[in-house]
Amino acid sequence: MGKENSSLILSTSPHIKSRESVRNIMISVIITLLPAVVFSIYQFGIHVLIMYLVSIATCLVSEWVAVRLRKRPFSLYDGSAIITGMLLVMVLPPKFPIYGVILGAVVSIVIGKQIFGGLGYNIFNPALIGRAFLAATYPVFISSWATPRLVFDGITAATPLAGMKFDGIMTPYSAMFFGRIGGSIGETSAVLLIIGAIYLIIKKYIKWRIPLSIFVTVAVLGEIFHLINPSKYPDPLFHLLAGGLMIGALYMATDMVTSPITNRGCIFFGVGIGCLVVVIRLLGGLPEGVMYAILFMNAFVPLINRGTKPRIFGTGEAHEH
Repeated sequence: MGKENSSLILSTSPHIKSRESVRNIMISVIITLLPAVVFSIYQFGIHVLIMYLVSIATCLVSEWVAVRLRKRPFSLYDGSAIITGMLLVMVLPPKFPIYGVILGAVVSIVIGKQIFGGLGYNIFNPALIGRAFLAATYPVFISSWATPRLVFDGITAATPLAGMKFDGIMTPYSAMFFGRIGGSIGETSAVLLIIGAIYLIIKKYIKWRIPLSIFVTVAVLGEIFHLINPSKYPDPLFHLLAGGLMIGALYMATDMVTSPITNRGCIFFGVGIGCLVVVIRLLGGLPEGVMYAILFMNAFVPLINRGTKPRIFGTGEAHEH
């Protein structure tokens, strides 16, 4: 018998690979965010453009320095630092000082991402970590708003949630949907965020169960409170369009790294976020709670993954018939 010139190659999983790459996904996310970014610059002026540029540049430099100090492979070109820089600015007030943006960007990358091991290992959403740090460091700046260029008649620079909670003023739905309101830089126009997210859902880059479960939970709880006291609590549509719910549910809660990997886990994750958002908005001392709700539920993702892990075929208790 002659020898066969063949060899058996063994390798670890996964054995089926997708053509998609981290860089391609990140570029798609960046592109879908651009309409909201451009609109925010038009609404609030040149200072916002500078904030975007400074935040992105600081995130890139911070990532480069952290990766070099950790002696890890260079990961600057995957686009994740750019998204972190964009999202950080989008959840800040329009007149936030530049030195604060720099500090927040450094915290987002170093504390929110690299300290856990870099891309794919962070527990919390990096941009929200930076925003939470700035909220604690600059409480006055974080609640200082500016009047946008396109503004609904009679609406001040205050956010719709603050106007509702503290003054009993209800902002028209159309103003919130199209972005003719005050608020954080990237959260004002719901329609632009929805359009971008639809593309990401079609491409299966984000898990649709997470935003859907958030929206349904917020709507149901909002309706319950509204039925109890209509004069005090707004209706569900107001909750869905106001504040950072759209950008939080569509672009931050759906982060691949910090969200559950199972379908059931995504639903539990979204329901938890939705419950916390309504409780903080209506019963807490703050007008908005999306950031804290997402960060709080990020901490439970490992537990959710463990509890919703599908049973391996052939394992489990045998049942007698």
